[in-house]
Amino acid sequence: MPEAPEPTETAAVQHSDFGRRVAARRQELGLTAQDLADRTGASEAYVRYVEEQAAHPASGFALRLAAALDTDVDTLLGGTYTRPPGTADAARTPEFLELSEQECRALLSSHGVGRVAVQLPHGPVVLPVNYTMTSDGSVAFRTRPGSSLSGATGQEVAFEVDRVDDALSEGWSVLVVGVACTITDPDTAAALVDQAHSEPWAGGERDQWLLVTPRRISGRRIRRATG
Repeated sequence: MPEAPEPTETAAVQHSDFGRRVAARRQELGLTAQDLADRTGASEAYVRYVEEQAAHPASGFALRLAAALDTDVDTLLGGTYTRPPGTADAARTPEFLELSEQECRALLSSHGVGRVAVQLPHGPVVLPVNYTMTSDGSVAFRTRPGSSLSGATGQEVAFEVDRVDDALSEGWSVLVVGVACTITDPDTAAALVDQAHSEPWAGGERDQWLLVTPRRISGRRIRRATG
């Protein structure tokens, strides 16, 4: 059984990309570190070492990790980063399911990265944004004043979030349609800043908040048939 090396007093915790991806996939599957340890035959301490330290485990343990997380080593190493999702073959017996509004809202969760589609004078555009769900179920995101998305105010827009699991040939998507409005009240904008889980990945001065109040929410899921 692989064991974590003894840390020194001066050793600093340095997260590796591999460890981050292992931890993110484990959390996505709702597993604890002990669950993953049980699946791989390792100790919980070693699983946490792989996730939290600058470590790349031996190839055999990396394969066991990938199998336990229903993925592959290439994905955990970041080798699929430059490829679009959905390149795996379709499952033999897929099921195509319509999602209820409650299921859609649960998948939207509280925050993440989605795409906003809007019709502008020069044509339609679809742009990725970091978003936050408000307490009343609206989608909030930040943009730069004068940007393409800032011109979405007062227009009906589409907001889409999806997830694809190439290892299992499964996935889901949720679509929100509503009118975008700019938040002009400073107190409301400040509250959204406090609520946001992350800064916009695009960086820069993106302090114009837009809010999309859903008029329609729909979603679909593709999974392997259980029967």
